[in-house]
Amino acid sequence: MSGNILIIDDEIKLLKLLGMILSQESFNVKEASTTRSAMTMLEQYEFDVVLSDVRLPDAFGVELVKSIKSKYPQLEIILMTAFGNITDAVQAMKNGAYDYLVKGDDNEKIIPLVYKALDKVKDNRSKVVQQAVTKGFDQIIGKSPLILQAKKLAEKVALTDAAVLLTGETGTGKEVFASAIHEGSDRKKNSFVAINCSAFSKDILESELFGHKQGAFTGALKDKKGLIEEANGGTLFLDEIGEMPIELQAKLLRVLETREFIKMGETKVSKSDFRLIAATNRDLVDEIKQGNFREDLYFRLNVFEITLPPLRERKEDLKTIAKHFIDVFSHKLHLTAVQVNPDYYKALERNDWKGNIRELRNAVERSLILMDNNILNADSLPHYSEKAVPENDSLSIRSLEKIHIQKVLQYTKGNKAEAARLLEIGIATLYRKLEEYGLK
Repeated sequence: MSGNILIIDDEIKLLKLLGMILSQESFNVKEASTTRSAMTMLEQYEFDVVLSDVRLPDAFGVELVKSIKSKYPQLEIILMTAFGNITDAVQAMKNGAYDYLVKGDDNEKIIPLVYKALDKVKDNRSKVVQQAVTKGFDQIIGKSPLILQAKKLAEKVALTDAAVLLTGETGTGKEVFASAIHEGSDRKKNSFVAINCSAFSKDILESELFGHKQGAFTGALKDKKGLIEEANGGTLFLDEIGEMPIELQAKLLRVLETREFIKMGETKVSKSDFRLIAATNRDLVDEIKQGNFREDLYFRLNVFEITLPPLRERKEDLKTIAKHFIDVFSHKLHLTAVQVNPDYYKALERNDWKGNIRELRNAVERSLILMDNNILNADSLPHYSEKAVPENDSLSIRSLEKIHIQKVLQYTKGNKAEAARLLEIGIATLYRKLEEYGLK
């Protein structure tokens, strides 16, 4: 097990000795002789465990523990103390320290204790990841005013049964908001059913929504329950509602007005009590003017509108969201003690994120696949570090892209469709680039 360790001690010889011992255990070790330099390192790097002396020239260990844990609650802190200062160490544990060692007496316990602290960090991060995939408003990450305002509106409307229209650019998290609204409502014990209206042809979308009887059309080999019926008692989420064919819009409007529907190939009327949440990245008012969207349906949908901000307007949330995805994908890829250099976040900040959170999510996943030595840096983000390369240095950009494609293909074990998804390019474009770079 590797891990990122910060050692804080003003006894330089002891500091260097501990650094050498822990480095031999394959830990990534940083050293600091003062609290001030330690806090600077904590801001710049991601650590798992802090090993600190109780008494430092510019701080008292008991208060240091409280300060570090308040800012970095995921860290575990082990204190080193002289025999006469054990009372201080015990008090520090009450402030959140993991454990303490008596200098000279407990030297053989240092490495086992660090491993135990790392195990606790790993367990806690697993719990964080599990919580991250649970539903609810806690999965909406960020503290920027725009996202907090959108979250506040969503929390209020969740308590009602009103139809909600979520608007905003692609990738801003509309389905996450829809799921959170469902989880915050009285319908949360029933189904949350979602469909992307742009992903199907008219006939297939109609079958998916309304269901069909056996023999209703060629290929209808058995009865199929539609999503409107599946959502009975729960929530129906229609993503990209602006892409719905206008013929289906009329049928959907009738369902919203009567809560009744008829399956394809059937004459019997069925009922469904569901809450509707719709989402779009289009300007529906403009679509109405162009004759692509029904005005009466728009008024039915737009009882309560929430606009989700693009990521470029909430850049202060970017690092927090990136850290969340690093934890999620590190767990998924079975990676431990990933170290993040400051230039990684700077590379992320240089991008406009036209694909918003979805694009950032994919970028973090790719970078974890591409990184070397368990360290994320700007080179792990070829697409987003290109702005740092001189414009005339096209060879460097081509080299980065070639390496990028190679590593992604290694990760997918040659699965080109999955590689194209991670690279966010079409399969035809991937084949062209493979030929261009001479890759098999």
